[in-house]
Parts: sequence; C-alpha cells; structure tokens
Amino acid sequence: MLITAGPTREYFDTVRFISNPSSGRMGYAVAASAKREGHDVTLVSGPVSLDAPVGVELIRVVSAAEMFEASCHAFDTCDAAIMTAAVCDYRPARRLDHKLQKRFQPRAIKLVPTRDIAAHLGSIKEDRVVVAFAMEDHDHRAHAEGKLRRKKCDAILLNGPENVGSDDATVAILESGGEWSRPVSGSKTRIALRVVRMVERLIDVRR
Repeated sequence: MLITAGPTREYFDTVRFISNPSSGRMGYAVAASAKREGHDVTLVSGPVSLDAPVGVELIRVVSAAEMFEASCHAFDTCDAAIMTAAVCDYRPARRLDHKLQKRFQPRAIKLVPTRDIAAHLGSIKEDRVVVAFAMEDHDHRAHAEGKLRRKKCDAILLNGPENVGSDDATVAILESGGEWSRPVSGSKTRIALRVVRMVERLIDVRR
C-alpha cells in the first residue's frame, strides 16, 4: 500500500513558503495500521514531527512536485493508494534564489496550480484501488462527491479542519457508487483501521 501524509511546502524564496497545518497524524496512523494488518507499506510524507511506524518504508519529501514524483514511482508496485496528505493546491510560479528583503509596500506573488496526485493515480489505476481524503469547510458533501468523480477514486473520506492536529477525528466515507456512511468518530488509529479494512475489501473485489 502507498500512503501519503502531511503537508507540502511551496517556497517562494530560500526561507519562506506556503503551507498548511496538517500534522500527518492520520496518514501515519493509516500506515501503522496497514503494517499491523500485514501489508508492505510505503509512506510518502511531507514535513512533520512524527517518527515512521516500525517496518514502514518512509520517503520524506517537501514540495508537491516531490510528493507527486515519489508517489507515482511507489504506485507502480502497489495494490492501493490512500491519499491522506494535505498537498498544497498552488505553488509560487517562481522561486527566488535568495531571501526576499522586506519593503514597506505590498508585493504580489503569482501562484500556479500543483499537479493533482490523487487524480493522476486515479487515471492510471486500472484494477488498483485509490482512496482520497477531502478537507472541506463548506458544502462539504457536494465538494467531496465532486472530487470522488473527478479523481476517479474508489472512495473518499470527508475530513474537516477541526480534525487537524488532534488525536481524534470525525469523518464520513463515500464509496464510488454507494451512499455516505454515518459519521465515524474516534481515535485516528481506530479510523485508520476502518480505512485499511475497507481498502482490503475493495482490493479483494478486484481480484
């Protein structure tokens, strides 16, 4: 199984960057759960303050481009990908090779879209399984349902900002062609096990 976790950082000079507050705890919990269930696990992680679960292959990355490259490479030998990472949707169009000096006037930074990792893996998955996470703060289900269709994923977990950095979470799960689950609450370890077992079931259906 391939699992992505944590944030990415998109630098606009040598020291400053755009990012988000993802802690990586959900992805690391999923990786640990998958390993305990007997799977070979590759964890592609953005910058977080967490130790790799025992027995998991950890690939550390910083930017969305690095995560895209590492994920595509790992997916070649995987049966499934669980995309928990909070990848930045945009990056600065240009990264300066020096620190931008402060001036007492506004500055404009042009942003360009990053590549959508889950959507790419969904487009090449064939008989493999791809599960995505959707972090939403309004029109939650509508946005998540749209992402499920566009990214050609097998399931999507609806996440919320209130879960960031916490050991506990509340999510809802939608499988392709199915109905929304009731809210699933508890420790991220508990939710992770449910996700892994769902993926195992989806893999078995494909075989």
